[in-house]
Amino acid sequence: MAAHAGNVEDARRDIADAITASQRCGSMRLGEWPPTLSGFLEVSIGDYQAAITALEPLLPLTKMFPDSTEIISASFIPEAAEAMIGLGRLDDAEPLVESLERNGRRLDRAWMLAVGARCRAMLLAGRGDLGAATEMAERALTEHERIAMPLDRARTQLLLGQLQRRQRRRDAATTTLRDALDTFEQLGTTLWADRVRAELARGSSGRRRAVGLTPSEERVAELAVTGMTNRDIAAALFISPKTVEVNLSRIYRKLGIHSRAELGARMAGTPASS
Repeated sequence: MAAHAGNVEDARRDIADAITASQRCGSMRLGEWPPTLSGFLEVSIGDYQAAITALEPLLPLTKMFPDSTEIISASFIPEAAEAMIGLGRLDDAEPLVESLERNGRRLDRAWMLAVGARCRAMLLAGRGDLGAATEMAERALTEHERIAMPLDRARTQLLLGQLQRRQRRRDAATTTLRDALDTFEQLGTTLWADRVRAELARGSSGRRRAVGLTPSEERVAELAVTGMTNRDIAAALFISPKTVEVNLSRIYRKLGIHSRAELGARMAGTPASS
């Protein structure tokens, strides 16, 4: 409850207590749930490295039991896949996504098909195919309609809204993101609601395009001037932090600037203060 409500410190304390209790009673199955919840919490925050660290003990299970991806035993898989993609570890995420897709088709499980399609959309976006990623996110929403899990559906809407915004479909993105925000607010999942609000704020910043930048460089520049860290920009654009660094270096060189303050002024069309 604390993890879903966004009570981060309470959730972390309870997770630590649960890990200690599971170790004391020697139950392997009970020991799977605390790191699963920790992974969800850290993904909710957007700390993908912390999520992977928490979920690392569970990842061998995906190789030991490749056909066992039912939600009761494998709800950590989409969290691990999202975290890996957010860190630029696309090849590591691929088999996790494939397992959800394969078993979802084999058993006709709406949850597996929905979250598998969402993770596939993230992978496609991370590899630069925004059109295919958008189609896959829309397919995921179709599968979500078969099962009453509004939190997962709203998470897919958040992804779709991000993809639409990256393709300059601003009106569609705003509609999709506001639907997601309504759900997160109704559920009381404050961390996810905050992520949507930040996305809506970025989409309405009204900053001017900088001459000479490629579309990918412009997207990095737009997020950089909002104060986001390189890691946060990487997660938002489904690229690696290293790619963000490379893009920022090119942006600075092209614009003849040396700081984010200068970048903000250039994007806003005003002179930077000395």
